[in-house]
Amino acid sequence: MRILILGAGKMGSFFGDVLSFDHELAVFDVDPQRLRFIYNTVRMSDPKEIADFDPELVINAATVKYTIDAFKAILPYISKDCIISDIASVKTGLKEFYATVEQPFASSHPMFGPTFADLRNLSTQSAIVISESDPIGKKFFLDLYNRLNLRVFEYTFEEHDETIAYSLSIPFASTLVFTSVMKPQDAPGTTFKRHMDIAKGLLSEDDYLLTEILFNPYTSTQVESIREELKVLLEIIKKKDSAAMLEFLTKARKNIAEKTSEE
Repeated sequence: MRILILGAGKMGSFFGDVLSFDHELAVFDVDPQRLRFIYNTVRMSDPKEIADFDPELVINAATVKYTIDAFKAILPYISKDCIISDIASVKTGLKEFYATVEQPFASSHPMFGPTFADLRNLSTQSAIVISESDPIGKKFFLDLYNRLNLRVFEYTFEEHDETIAYSLSIPFASTLVFTSVMKPQDAPGTTFKRHMDIAKGLLSEDDYLLTEILFNPYTSTQVESIREELKVLLEIIKKKDSAAMLEFLTKARKNIAEKTSEE
């Protein structure tokens, strides 16, 4: 298959490495400097070159802020039969955009960021494929993610946003609260240092991505649950209520055990 990847960033490069030996691949980026270390592919920085390549599938790996703009820039140079796809972690506006174009679409979300995941071993990671996707495009991504040993789930656009509000918004919000009250430590403990590493990784992400994930319409309910649990914990601490603390810790351990058994 002739596949065009939009964007030579971390995820674009990852997909390029994964696909380049089994498919005829091209990578397009408006910044030629970012294409210097892209190998075994056709490198493009002028959208007019896309028409000659005539891709059968486009994988949009542009920064989430520019996902739709990147599609619009290349639509005049691809056929009506070319499947356009995104791997965005934020699907805001994409369902509506796909309804306006003639090309079939496929949407998925590899839920492993280059910041934290070991890209050499993805067996503990997950991916979501949007069920409304074109059948051919959906099968392509289901096969690809299964071949990478990912745990793969099929969700609608709405179900995806609900899942992301839980799986990303809660840890993102918790980490941001941690950093907002953090003070320099001369002798930080192991737990503090681990939290600090997570915070550094999170804050190295694009500001727009973090904002859009937290602005997910389902996020406020999840953040509200954090506030309620903090309120309960604060009351236990103020009262030095050992029995209530034991109950709180037991519930926390039970939640972890249930989540571990699911995995």
